[in-house]
Amino acid sequence: MNQILIIEDEPVIREALAQLLQRRGYQVADAGSVEDAQSRYEFEAFDLIIADVRLPGAPGTDVIARAGHTPVLIMTSYASVRSAVESMKLGAVDYVAKPFDHDDLVLTVERILRQHRLERQNQALKTDLAQAYPVSGMIGSCSGMQEVFARIDKIAATNTTVLVLGESGTGKELVARALHERSARCNDPFVAVNCAAIPDSLIESELFGHEKGAFTGADSTRTGLIESADGGTLFLDEIGDLPQPSQAHLLRVLQDGEVRRIGSERARHVDLRLIAATNRDLKAMVQESEFRSDLYFRLRVMEIDLPPLRERGPDLVELARFLLAKACKQLNKPPLELPADTLQLVTSYPWPGNVRELENAMQRAAILAGEDRMVHRDLLAIDPSPGGATEPPPMGDAVSLEEYFRAFVLEHQDQCTETELARRLGISRKALWERRRRLGIPRTK
Repeated sequence: MNQILIIEDEPVIREALAQLLQRRGYQVADAGSVEDAQSRYEFEAFDLIIADVRLPGAPGTDVIARAGHTPVLIMTSYASVRSAVESMKLGAVDYVAKPFDHDDLVLTVERILRQHRLERQNQALKTDLAQAYPVSGMIGSCSGMQEVFARIDKIAATNTTVLVLGESGTGKELVARALHERSARCNDPFVAVNCAAIPDSLIESELFGHEKGAFTGADSTRTGLIESADGGTLFLDEIGDLPQPSQAHLLRVLQDGEVRRIGSERARHVDLRLIAATNRDLKAMVQESEFRSDLYFRLRVMEIDLPPLRERGPDLVELARFLLAKACKQLNKPPLELPADTLQLVTSYPWPGNVRELENAMQRAAILAGEDRMVHRDLLAIDPSPGGATEPPPMGDAVSLEEYFRAFVLEHQDQCTETELARRLGISRKALWERRRRLGIPRTK
């Protein structure tokens, strides 16, 4: 039951307000002044404090600084904009003007308590998550992930540019969000952009914005995504796919802190932190003149290299159970179990699609699981047999992910649809198309 403290020097108003709230099921305490209330009560023990602005001794607004996390609703006999603004500036959650309508007051109290309860629940969830998974929900006890967590802890509070490296599906955006949430910019925008998902003809307009009439079809002024991230963090995923003209414009943003919309003669100042990510070898691209060297060196001030899932042995079982529980919760299904033979398959399979593929497999299993609440091997839809579709063709002991992808697609594209190919690789159709384009693998049908 919510507890409310009323601080009001007029006994008639104080008693009437107390009775009104008690009839609504609230527990109510009262006092005639700020000093009286502080001598008798602990302010943070209440869910809401309602205080008149004019009291004998200290004004009611003095309660705001002493109330800690307890919200304060200010009452005033002077329904002026000035008194409202002053109360809100001091931190009051809201204000009501006397004489107030009883129904309106009750609705205001209910809204404040509901919002305060949600904030406390959210904080509790964040605390629990931080204790269980110290870096924004990412799981990992292997040495590679521990190095990632340590690097995040060291550089999150800085404004330095960060380059996140790793194969597709390893969680590069999670790292970017962790850096943002642990920085001083955490209350400002986090804008994520997949450079590979935007056609080259549109990426300039999307990133930098444009003025009305700048080109055919520019019927109105558009704010670019870089400007939208002002004050916060800009995350550019798949930055290796950024066209070279856009690379030059991005370099100016990093060097001068300015962005110029297409068709504008005036540059706008932006204050943002840039985090970039790629699964490509930018150093090799620089050597082949596919990526600007000056931008590359601007990006790699700090690097974070995410290990692929196949190298995170100790984490596989923990991740599988976590993702299965997450899927069950999202689908509103009872908890499921992973028997020993299924776990053996999980730990032996190479997971070319990394964590994203594992998450998809667990979600599929949660949907298809039977009444025995067991995730059997066949529910994962992966084939570890030598002739299975997911087994890489023989190419020697050492094989890169791109070589594996090329060989797999060339071997199976005549027998599979694009949807089937993407599912077996543990990626989306869009990601399959992007890799085909990047590696120059045409479709045969």
